[in-house]
Amino acid sequence: MTTPLFKIVFEGQLRNGVELQTAKLNLASLFKSEVTAVDNLFSGKPVALKRGLTQADAQVYLNALNDAGVEARIETDPVVILNVEEDEKSSPKLYSSQQEPISPYAPPRANVVDAETGYSDLKVFSFQGRIGRIRYLAWLSVLTFTGAIAAGICTLIMSASLVGGGLALAVVGAAAFLVTLQIGTQRLHDAGWSAWLLCLYLVPYVGFILSLLLVFAPGNKTTNRYGPPPPPNNRGVIALACTWLFFIGLSTLATLTGGILSLKEELSDVTTQYEQSLPDDDQ
Repeated sequence: MTTPLFKIVFEGQLRNGVELQTAKLNLASLFKSEVTAVDNLFSGKPVALKRGLTQADAQVYLNALNDAGVEARIETDPVVILNVEEDEKSSPKLYSSQQEPISPYAPPRANVVDAETGYSDLKVFSFQGRIGRIRYLAWLSVLTFTGAIAAGICTLIMSASLVGGGLALAVVGAAAFLVTLQIGTQRLHDAGWSAWLLCLYLVPYVGFILSLLLVFAPGNKTTNRYGPPPPPNNRGVIALACTWLFFIGLSTLATLTGGILSLKEELSDVTTQYEQSLPDDDQ
């Protein structure tokens, strides 16, 4: 029984909003190859990336290529529309000592959906690399608690030496600021954005919006121009992130409670002043 087969044809087209270098990195990661090995795929000439596919498998490969940021198409492959039994008889067998030649453009042998297995290295004290939203909150939590302990130690030092404690507090503050910039940079890299966006913290109100973006903006699932995606979050990272969220919620509740109490006291003072300004009924 003859089964119609299909092939994946690529001519170098990019999807909207995808940069060329990003697409090359994604394809290199998908094909388990070097970036330079996929350069010829973007020459504008049609290239058959995979042949002899069923329609369902061809659609899977096409979806994987679309996720990588490129446009391809499915075409019928009349050259390989053969009877399965005939194909097996006509195909030469390789000896055990022979290795099947591997093309640098050949799609991975495994399921293309699971082809992305490489992760970036985690470096807290670095402006390179990528971290996701959960790990960003976890690292902020550790930084906050560590900074609080260091500030307490500096306060004790100040009780003995005002100058020494002040210098220690300045060093702790500078170190905390530097680490905050580093993890903020890695969070922006995960979303495919430049670290220069951290300068928006200097703009009133806009800095608050940037803080929300760092927490809620999703990262790129595949390799981008800043490297492979970060590794999955373990239970410890998730627990630390929940601790930070609890701390933020508690701080927000305390701020609202303090604001309400302050407003209540102010209204009470205004009411008292108004009552005192009224003329006495006896007069």
